[in-house]
Amino acid sequence: GCNKTMALEITNIYENGDTAFHYDYCEDINDGRGFTSGIAGFCTGTGDAWVVVQEYHKLTGGKDKLSQFDSILAEYATTGNNSTVGLTGYCSVWKKLGASNKKFKQAQDNVRDDMYMAPAMVYAQQLGLKTSIAQGQLYDAGIQHGASDGPDGLGGMIKTTNALVTKDEPGDSGSMLTINGYKIDEIVWLNKFLSVRASVLSNPQEPTNMSGAWAKTLYRIKSYQFAVDTKEYNWTDSVSVLDNDGKPTTVTCSMAMSSQLDNGVARSGIAFLSLFLISVLNAI
Repeated sequence: GCNKTMALEITNIYENGDTAFHYDYCEDINDGRGFTSGIAGFCTGTGDAWVVVQEYHKLTGGKDKLSQFDSILAEYATTGNNSTVGLTGYCSVWKKLGASNKKFKQAQDNVRDDMYMAPAMVYAQQLGLKTSIAQGQLYDAGIQHGASDGPDGLGGMIKTTNALVTKDEPGDSGSMLTINGYKIDEIVWLNKFLSVRASVLSNPQEPTNMSGAWAKTLYRIKSYQFAVDTKEYNWTDSVSVLDNDGKPTTVTCSMAMSSQLDNGVARSGIAFLSLFLISVLNAI
């Protein structure tokens, strides 16, 4: 649906500078993670690029143009090696497949949803988040930070945020959460989460995140904060955020892309829809 599509498109702005889905993107951005590629910045040094390649192998039946890199990708994924040695031609193949190969695009959609969208929606459901903006923020955080419970991960940042809830705090979102036995407005909680995430971006605790690259991406926080400040809590067909240069931009729901995402194999579309239905039922 449009909620999911616009959340993805907003993150696309942060990752690639526009709302398009850059399946054919691939380069070494020197952030200590090897080659970064595809719609979710899948990295050879963190292992999610290898997950995409394996998913593609499943869809092709085995041998394909990325098979030549299997042993190196598997090794780097296991060891967390950020080297690009042995991957000559990797980006060239990725770009060609990403430009037009439907199975390769589907592989990327599947892995993005399974590794990032679905965990974010599970956290959102556990917290009781109902607004589009809070759900979208958890997805964006999951993409950049991963979904782990470590101090820099999505789960860890949620724990840090929840620890800050020490009293009842009302607000204007129309959605109240129960955290640590206290009633807190969803947007009040989201503001706390954005502050926690900004702190992590500026001063990460885990060694693998200390390249300094994260500190340059605080525009992700400012962008969502802009939408919070303008009270665009729930999205139907558009939402205004800030681009990477701090300029307001309107993200609209591409119905064609929304239909493609809904009709694909991507599993977390079900999770997103389920959460939406829960929100509707709770509002009745």
